[in-house]
Amino acid sequence: MRIGIVILPDQRWSVAQHRWRQADEWGFDHAWTYDHLGWRDLVDGPWFDSMATLTAAATVTSRIRLGTLVASPNFRHPAAFARQVTALDDVSAGRVLLGVGAGGIGFDSAVLGGETLPPRQRVDRFAEFIELLDAILLKDGTSWRGDWFAAVDARNNPGCVQVPRVPFVVAANGPRSMRLAARFGQGWVTTGPGEDDLAAWWAGVAEMVARLDSTLAAEGRDPASLDRYLSLDSAPVFSLSSAQFFADQVGRAAELGFTDVITHWPRESSWYAGDEAVLVDVATRLLPELRAGGDDGLQTGRAE
Repeated sequence: MRIGIVILPDQRWSVAQHRWRQADEWGFDHAWTYDHLGWRDLVDGPWFDSMATLTAAATVTSRIRLGTLVASPNFRHPAAFARQVTALDDVSAGRVLLGVGAGGIGFDSAVLGGETLPPRQRVDRFAEFIELLDAILLKDGTSWRGDWFAAVDARNNPGCVQVPRVPFVVAANGPRSMRLAARFGQGWVTTGPGEDDLAAWWAGVAEMVARLDSTLAAEGRDPASLDRYLSLDSAPVFSLSSAQFFADQVGRAAELGFTDVITHWPRESSWYAGDEAVLVDVATRLLPELRAGGDDGLQTGRAE
């Protein structure tokens, strides 16, 4: 089981850089930030660009993988975004995990003055976004014209450090987006269902795992070829409520076949409010145990 952490881009770099360094030193497997122009009620506070943040993070870390959770077509064009992804992969020496998704409603979908798309159209746009982004990252000189995007001789030279391109971790809860994960993804990430009850949330996650397995079978893809990421904090209880609760949640994810879980750096208030002391305990005591195979009943999936 690999463990990741989200560091929201809501702190000036003079503060945030310590967190990225610490996540690297503690031994987290991957670290992520949100790719939004603003997010929920935090839009009224400080907020910074994801790609600039990840590039800065690449310069103060050495081993941890770095990712977007998740980039979307809400304000990105594949031709321009491919250049940013290629640069980040180069600066990080091939440590990028590219989380991509259809994009939601809210500030990101409204700030540029466009209409808020219904779910079906958002997935239509996402299908073009991921197919064109894949094509540009794989081939130098891509031309494309679709319903949502166009590109003329889009370049990728020198290409990604990772071959054949950076891994896509595709956010998917529904059947159409799961088919995109099966076609283009090296990983699948889910937030689970929108449930207020923890048991119901886990039941919904199990249903999504079964749906993914059916999708992979229909697409003729080996289930073992797709890494599976679960955002633990989409559940109605914050995963870092206590060290033991975190260990229990990791164990439940492992039982469902997830290869990776993601928690969040605790904030003082609002979203992901929690005590940093719990994070320190998890990072310094539980992570080594989980990586070693799970002492004291904490065995949660395959060891690295």
